[in-house]
Amino acid sequence: MKPHFLGKKQKSGLKSDWVALVGNPNSGKTAIFNLLTGLNQKVSNYPGITVEKKVGTIYTENDAYHILDLPGTYSLSPESFDEQIVSDQVLSWASGEDPPSVIISVVDASNLSRNLFLTSQLIDLDIPVVIALNMIDRLEDVKQLDLKALQMELGVEAVVPLSAKFNRGLDELRTEVLSAITSSEKVSHPFTWMTQSLKDRLLPLQDKQFLSPKFSTAHALRMLSRNISPNGNESQFKSIRKSISNLGFNVNILEATLRYEWIDKIVRSIQPKIEQPIQKISRSEKWDYLLTHQWIGPFIFVGILYFIFQSIFTWATIPMDWIQLGINQISSFVITQMPPGMLRDILVEGIIGGVGTIIIFLPQIIILSFFLTLMEDTGYMARVAFMLDRGMTKMGLHGKSILPLMSGYACAIPGIMSTRTIDSWKERLVTILILPLMSCSARLPVYTLLISAFIPPLTVGGYFQLQGLTLVIMYFLGTAVALILAKVFSLFIKEKASSSFVMELPPYRIPIARSVIRHIFIRGKLFLVNAGKVILAISIVLWFLASFPKVDQTISDVNPIHQSYAGKIGHAMEPVIRPLGFDWKIGIGLLTSFAAREVMVATMATIYNVADAGDETVNLKNAMRNDIDEKTGAPAYTPLVALALMVFYVFAPQCMATFAIVRQETNSWKWPLFMVAYMTVLAYFGALVVYQGGLLLGFS
Repeated sequence: MKPHFLGKKQKSGLKSDWVALVGNPNSGKTAIFNLLTGLNQKVSNYPGITVEKKVGTIYTENDAYHILDLPGTYSLSPESFDEQIVSDQVLSWASGEDPPSVIISVVDASNLSRNLFLTSQLIDLDIPVVIALNMIDRLEDVKQLDLKALQMELGVEAVVPLSAKFNRGLDELRTEVLSAITSSEKVSHPFTWMTQSLKDRLLPLQDKQFLSPKFSTAHALRMLSRNISPNGNESQFKSIRKSISNLGFNVNILEATLRYEWIDKIVRSIQPKIEQPIQKISRSEKWDYLLTHQWIGPFIFVGILYFIFQSIFTWATIPMDWIQLGINQISSFVITQMPPGMLRDILVEGIIGGVGTIIIFLPQIIILSFFLTLMEDTGYMARVAFMLDRGMTKMGLHGKSILPLMSGYACAIPGIMSTRTIDSWKERLVTILILPLMSCSARLPVYTLLISAFIPPLTVGGYFQLQGLTLVIMYFLGTAVALILAKVFSLFIKEKASSSFVMELPPYRIPIARSVIRHIFIRGKLFLVNAGKVILAISIVLWFLASFPKVDQTISDVNPIHQSYAGKIGHAMEPVIRPLGFDWKIGIGLLTSFAAREVMVATMATIYNVADAGDETVNLKNAMRNDIDEKTGAPAYTPLVALALMVFYVFAPQCMATFAIVRQETNSWKWPLFMVAYMTVLAYFGALVVYQGGLLLGFS
């Protein structure tokens, strides 16, 4: 399995040498990768953020080298899809398939024993290893560690203390990496953690394709522990397992036992013996008593979510009004500076009216991304996963499903990709199937448009604003139904499920400001660029469909848009969606929003701008609120219609990019097609129940 940049180095002027970055989850590996390369990969105080290989370039004074950032893993015995990526990559290096010139092993300085386990497996490759001792700022005194002794005991090229948080030690790391690449003398790596007697017993199981005898022996022991015969000779394999068991060893945990005994001995020798008669409770542990409490913790979590969703609606009002004012001014400028004609119409009614309407919702995307980033970077998200694991298991999910589901509030695509950290295929599949029901940021423009137009700004119970509460209900509705469906799906999916939930709880940390700002910027940019391109294309096409064929208004007093191609398509759909309270305009929006949910808002804006044909872009909220049904003379849209439409979008499968990712992750068309089918049925009947039920109860 070769990194994809191989074969291109000479053309780009880069050296043929390259560097691999490997480490435990949540060790700061990706933060170091960003600092070394200048890239902007996502980092967080939560394990499992990196779930695929990423490539960058390290620049020195005279040279440049590629660096490969691999997903975090605790060992080379994979328990999940992302850990399998690392295991397969390392096995290819061991077989001589374009190994790196240097491996940077990222180690959390505050947890040496656990982190050095993976390092000890990497040094068996006989590839130069440089240890990046990260988070050194968390130690009271770095001089307490004998780093030279650690280097000698492990047999690595160098041990570099650094802090990615404060950008310290990166120059020294670059220097040591360059020195390891160019040095003709390589350090001899010890192999003292395994006795000779055990090595002799493993000799028949060694894989001759591995270049390093030490790695071959260690790999044989790993396969022995996992009860997988590496050579296909089952009788010989069982005999060796039995002979080792007869020596008094637990074969299933033998590698871990031997390595940790060796590592703990080294760690004790490099750290001073400090008498600590009283074990102090850390600040993180004190917070955890409250935030992960069996009963109080979930209420705190729900309260935090309510605060986030309420803030999305209330705090964004002023900047949204500013953006709306700016769009109106741009529209007026174009109208006054350009002569009347098709070009001006398409600019004002199609492009500015369509794309501009979506840009208005950028502040809400930024607020949502900000809060989700804070929850991850502070370490609270890991606590939520731990706290809700038992309830998730009862619903057929996994504690690690929390991060993908919470990521789904921003965008389903990275959420689906992050399910790779779930080791059980069944639980991973169930998480993927329900994840699009999380109300992503693309739904926000639809929700807030309808709420601001049709839900009155009343106060409920003296504390809660009705508009914000409605938004919260939409989010919780999707989440609640997703959990119910997870239980249903887990009963019918027959895949075998055998998993355990093991997650490190990182200490609470103050988020790195530049990381938070970078992530918010990337999310905002993705919203504007990716969604903007789709909306721009659809707005232009829709403008033509809504403007043609041209009708002689002297003959007919009917608005020309009804006789346009778009009008005819919408009216053809109307009998199907009329039971939901939707008219032909919403019907067109439902069709176009299959590309992306936020296109619904741009579609409605384009239709109203074409129908109005005024001297400036219409205010979509006011246009929908004042729209009159030409047949009945009653308002075309009411609070009940708005609620039904919001419920439809809670469940609707309007995002083709999401289902393309599902196809990629499941390697089958069966599951994305199943998702489109069940979500469409759910959306239709959900909206039907809301609208028809509301009419029966006397609402309008």
